[in-house]
Amino acid sequence: MQQNKTVNDISITDERLLALQDAHGPVLYNMTNDYLFRAVLQTNHAVLKGLVCSLLHLDEEEVTSLNILNPIELGKQIDKKEFHFDVKVELNNNTNINLEMQVRFQDFWVERSLGYLCRTYDSLNAGDNYKDSNTAIHIGIIDFDLFPDYPEFYAKYRLINEKNMHTYTSKFQLNVLDLRQIELATEEDKKYKIDYWARFFKAKTWEEIKVLAAKYPIIADAAVSIREMTEEEQIRALCETREDYDRIERTWKFEIAELQKAKDSLQKDKDSLLKDNDSLQKKLDDSNVEKSELLAKIAMLEAQLEARS
Repeated sequence: MQQNKTVNDISITDERLLALQDAHGPVLYNMTNDYLFRAVLQTNHAVLKGLVCSLLHLDEEEVTSLNILNPIELGKQIDKKEFHFDVKVELNNNTNINLEMQVRFQDFWVERSLGYLCRTYDSLNAGDNYKDSNTAIHIGIIDFDLFPDYPEFYAKYRLINEKNMHTYTSKFQLNVLDLRQIELATEEDKKYKIDYWARFFKAKTWEEIKVLAAKYPIIADAAVSIREMTEEEQIRALCETREDYDRIERTWKFEIAELQKAKDSLQKDKDSLLKDNDSLQKKLDDSNVEKSELLAKIAMLEAQLEARS
């Protein structure tokens, strides 16, 4: 029997945990890096299955098949067209799932996620029957406030009748996991360890990860995958490329916003100058009217004087 060892004062026997015992300090890249998120799920079927089961509240026995429909060639240089790393998964040959990790604020996220969901549902081929359409589920894992007035950790949206709350169909679903709202996890969320996944995704140090891994074995599996993959030079370089792209996009959006502010300020100044010009023009027009009236009076007086002389 393997001798117990401790990691952060937690007793462990699992060799996956032992593989992490010398990992310390900051994590180079965690799974909020969407390239690494994609790479881990694509290469570690157990982690993919564990995550899907948690998010959909399934027992492992309920999963008969699970396949990624859009695999990428890991280590290959990223094309600009491939920078959106949503993971398309087919579950049990009857459910298509679109998993997307997105930590940067996205304008029109609601509309974007709905577009992804619609494309996920529209999977019938010519000659197929509508009754054979697969259930479509979009699961967005985000790290920004989607609905600030309605904070929620894990939200599920369906098509329902507004009057009687009757479900129109269960084949069209949209779920949102908000990594900023872990403290709002419900007992049901905790039952399926969704809060563990969220803490793992955001973990900044190996010490945080090892605490989670010791309590939830599949996290240990995922952590080992992260460590192994980020030790590969090509994978590590692509993770950095992905973060560079994000930094450039954030800088670009910031500069665009600053330019828009400057433009708005100039427009405001222009409007103010036009308003002042209009005001001056009105005063000038009024002055010209007064001048004309005065000249008319002078002419009339001169005429009267001339008539008397």
